[in-house]
Amino acid sequence: MALKCAICGEKIEANFLEKIFGTYVGRGKRKKAVCNNCQKKYGDKVKEMAT
Repeated sequence: MALKCAICGEKIEANFLEKIFGTYVGRGKRKKAVCNNCQKKYGDKVKEMAT
C-alpha cells in the first residue's frame, strides 16, 4: 500500500506494521496523507486541510 503526500506528491514510506511515516489529515472519509517533510515546512497549511 503505497501512499503519496497530498502536498508534494512524493511516496510516503511505511514501517513493517504498515504505519506511515507521516500523518493523515482530514475528517471522516476525506482523509489525506501528508509526509513528515511537508508537516515541517507547511505546518499551518496542513492544519487548514483538516477543515
